[in-house]
Amino acid sequence: MWAVAWAGLDQQTYEGTAMPVMPASPRSGGVRPARRSSSVLAALALTALTSAALVPATASAAEPYVVGGEETSVTDHSYAVYLVDDDGRQFCGGTLTSSRKVVTAAHCADALPADELGVVAGRQDTRTDRGIEAGVRDVWIEPSYQNPVSGGDIAVLSLDRTVPYRTAKVADSSDSEKYSAGTEATVLGWGRVDESGERSHTLRSADVPVVADDTCSQAYDEYDPESMVCAGYPDGGTDACQGDSGGPLMVGDTLIGVVSWGEGCARPGKPGVYTRVSTFEPQLGGQGVDS
Repeated sequence: MWAVAWAGLDQQTYEGTAMPVMPASPRSGGVRPARRSSSVLAALALTALTSAALVPATASAAEPYVVGGEETSVTDHSYAVYLVDDDGRQFCGGTLTSSRKVVTAAHCADALPADELGVVAGRQDTRTDRGIEAGVRDVWIEPSYQNPVSGGDIAVLSLDRTVPYRTAKVADSSDSEKYSAGTEATVLGWGRVDESGERSHTLRSADVPVVADDTCSQAYDEYDPESMVCAGYPDGGTDACQGDSGGPLMVGDTLIGVVSWGEGCARPGKPGVYTRVSTFEPQLGGQGVDS
């Protein structure tokens, strides 16, 4: 089922027009056909939810976005950054974890060569030139990564310049309580405003509760509680979606998840799936990411 869904990404254009209905895919925004990317938070009607499919949240043909959210200030969330291609087009999100390191999804980092990737920080509206633009000097992708549904969907981008903004703390083994069911988390991004709509030009956020592993396993056969965490409401309505891939799931100032994949966006009984950051903290530390 995953192979069919992933292959379907090749059919989508950069603007996300012709996105195929997929059973399980990453939430991303296509840079060009056959690429993966991500999008942002948006208000989504339940009628639209019933017509969408599983979408990856990375830099490629299927873009995830934050559904059911609201515009928020990048000043309050200066660790929230977004990835661009060499034409300056946003396709994924990321999290600034030190002045030269960004944590994102593997399916975003794998979308383009490092010399065609860029990171934009401190920019509220993608239509402006405010904030800081940085190039990517090096890319590390979790070695176990194959595709978002298989887990290990996490990567680190090393920047070619210092970004002097507030950074996020990276969850580690001491943060197990932040993964408890019902914990309120916040997802951020610049993705589409609804499953079939336009992407947001401005940073958006939405609050979602962490979901119990047993519930996530019932929702998705592919769910792995060791490497993934779910968040969302039983009735849907709020979620990350196409174009939000790689972006942060935060509890306070701590990064606990990376937007990865899900079935459609904000569908009832189908919470968003995120990479469980604490599982990969030792590897991230080896890449110079501070916990």
